[in-house]
Amino acid sequence: MTTAESSRTLAHPERDRIRLEEVLHALADPMRLRVVCALDAGDTEQSCTELQLPVTKSTSTHHFRVLRESGVIRQTYRGTAKLNALRREDLDLLFPGLLDSVLAGAARQGDGC
Repeated sequence: MTTAESSRTLAHPERDRIRLEEVLHALADPMRLRVVCALDAGDTEQSCTELQLPVTKSTSTHHFRVLRESGVIRQTYRGTAKLNALRREDLDLLFPGLLDSVLAGAARQGDGC
């Protein structure tokens, strides 16, 4: 994992450090899957406040951290907002079809996609 250069730079795993078991763990949680569905449906980066979850702020922060540290999302600061983007290109290259299958399965189950 790369290290954060400052308090405004967040650590993300390099593409070759993204592990399948960590991605699957991140996607297995309904709240995190909800975030991934929303990011996949959007055209642009979305702030954490736009991706409201029905949990406490600290729990929401935990979910975003798990997604970031597993390599599922990229988070960047713009001013005071923390923006989130799905790392679809990296995930599709490493695990072809995985993200599409998970999102399609979630949609069939009605889990927020």
